[in-house]
Amino acid sequence: MVVPGSGSTVPRRTLGIGLRAAREKAGVKLKDAATLLGVSEQTIWRIEQGTTSTRPPYVQALCDAYGVSDGMREVFVGLSRETRSRGWWHAYGDVLPSWFEAYVGLEQAAQRIRIFDPAMVPGLLQCREYTGAFIRVERPDLSDDEVDKRVELKQSRQQLLTRSFPTPPSVEVIISEAVLMVEPKPEITMRKQVWHLLKATELPNVSIRVLGRKVGPHRASLTGAFTLLDFPEHNGSAPPPTVYSENLTGALYLDKVPEIRAYSEAWDAIADAALSKPDAIDMLKLYLRELNDRER
Repeated sequence: MVVPGSGSTVPRRTLGIGLRAAREKAGVKLKDAATLLGVSEQTIWRIEQGTTSTRPPYVQALCDAYGVSDGMREVFVGLSRETRSRGWWHAYGDVLPSWFEAYVGLEQAAQRIRIFDPAMVPGLLQCREYTGAFIRVERPDLSDDEVDKRVELKQSRQQLLTRSFPTPPSVEVIISEAVLMVEPKPEITMRKQVWHLLKATELPNVSIRVLGRKVGPHRASLTGAFTLLDFPEHNGSAPPPTVYSENLTGALYLDKVPEIRAYSEAWDAIADAALSKPDAIDMLKLYLRELNDRER
């Protein structure tokens, strides 16, 4: 049942998060799931923690016990097949459809989140109006009600920043100054967004820094936006960090040592070049004053 190997940990952890949520929703106890498969409770716990792989037939059996829908069953079985892969790539509609937010589960489990975005404010720090403006650009075919639903879904992620249990993760964000110069419609949107960023800097676990527009080429010039996630220890060991990068047709998940090292070095380079936290806050205040003056 248990599949050893050195494949990517990302599908294992994503599968574990999903199976645990399904089990708890169904009201099935850990010991009952273990009895069903004829294994120890520790084995089920390890599957749910993503520290071990499991084969599709066993995932099917758990899905039967938990009353998992056909769509979710297909996702879980697909994940179980991916657990031996060397790296992990998913395009929407392939292993994971777009409605299954694999990244959100990893984000919720992370202890430290580092985000670099040269083009837009990251989702965890977006105000409602800013989120809506970008959804409308991406999907002009959606009705206002559909946009509102997507905004609500994305905004719900931000509860992560202020949750009481478990302890909220440390969130470190570096954005390009060019992000502050973008003016999404309506005009009031950016003023609300900059104010939202300033309020976020008041949280003890949130750090926002700005990469000035005069900074020349740097290690992250070719990477585009990326997120580095670090996870807490369980039983004396922690899952490896994960790099997440998104594009128009899919998302890239990386967790091999050379990959993590490369992106960590890129992060260190932009962190060295970015404004300090106090200077970044001063810049945000300056932009907010300019936006306020413009709208008078």
